[in-house]
Amino acid sequence: MKLDRKDILKALETITIAGEGKNMVESGAIANVITFGDEVVVDLVLHTPAMHIKKRAEDDIKKAILELVSPEAKIKINSKVDVPDKPEIKGKSIPGIKNIIGVASGKGGVGKSTVTANLAVSLAKMGFSVGILDADIYGPSMPIMFDVENEKPISVTVDGKSKMKPVESYEVKMLSIGFFTAPSQAVIWRGPMASKALNQMIFDADWGELDFMLVDLPPGTGDIHLSIVQSLPITGVVIVSTPQAVALADAKKGVSMFMSEAINVPVLGIIENMAYFTPEELPENKYYIFGKEGARNLAEDLEVPFLGEVPIVQSIREAGDYGRPAAMQTGSIIETVFEGITRNVVQEVVRRNESLPATEAVKITTMAGCSAVKK
Repeated sequence: MKLDRKDILKALETITIAGEGKNMVESGAIANVITFGDEVVVDLVLHTPAMHIKKRAEDDIKKAILELVSPEAKIKINSKVDVPDKPEIKGKSIPGIKNIIGVASGKGGVGKSTVTANLAVSLAKMGFSVGILDADIYGPSMPIMFDVENEKPISVTVDGKSKMKPVESYEVKMLSIGFFTAPSQAVIWRGPMASKALNQMIFDADWGELDFMLVDLPPGTGDIHLSIVQSLPITGVVIVSTPQAVALADAKKGVSMFMSEAINVPVLGIIENMAYFTPEELPENKYYIFGKEGARNLAEDLEVPFLGEVPIVQSIREAGDYGRPAAMQTGSIIETVFEGITRNVVQEVVRRNESLPATEAVKITTMAGCSAVKK
């Protein structure tokens, strides 16, 4: 018995690979087919490293040949995984904005908004142009943290279109649903309404030229997160967590969501907030109230960068309440802490932009110790 290569290819045209839609031959998954009498060698190239997809494809090939060509065929499959180096990043780019960084957490109460505010002012102090999109629709806190609760975005005309001009404070531009509601008013919206409001703040605003836009995401892994990753080409996300097990479990889910095949947004790293308590009168003492190095260990387990730890210091809370982010306190421990974390974030953005497509890579000109992007 001699097998015909054309018959083999015709049989393989009846198979589709999970998630691709086209048949194996049309999609290019079948790189080559060689026949020797009753033997057939199939070279299979897959574009996903998932083992269950590989096994299913191999089983389908054997089944199709045995059923449609010959039940006596001796089949050998050489499988190769060829994952594209530059996966597609979803979303519509905003002209003038180079890098969009999501700041997320698995659960509420871990200080995500505080970290976002301090990252923003640290970037601004380093010479970058920065904006904040407060995407925490149901709990907007940026207007309080930047002491602009009573401000309202004004309307400006850009290229014949009316757009919102972001409110600016401490050299950081920002938009928040908090500017459009009374401080005591609850935002009682379903998901589609919240998503529409976000889209307006993103695309109907005059953001101008920004090196970084920080997106303060709500806690969890819900509708707002999906709307953001669908609307914007997110450069990467930073996960904020406290050290205790309950927060780490949810932070792990947050990392999993962004790294999932469906969303595929790079995780730049994890920041551990409330890492330890240091009394002002005993600056050398550290009390690990919520556990020790939990987020650092999680970062190692998930093989993502650890960006740094923020201690519990009374002045951070006070600064947030008074509307002047603590990282602006010149010569303080907190300024040094956030400066170090911010440098790490920028370095991870540079590394990420060297290997993946997306917004224009940051050109580091104002910071020592950061490697510049390749020209």
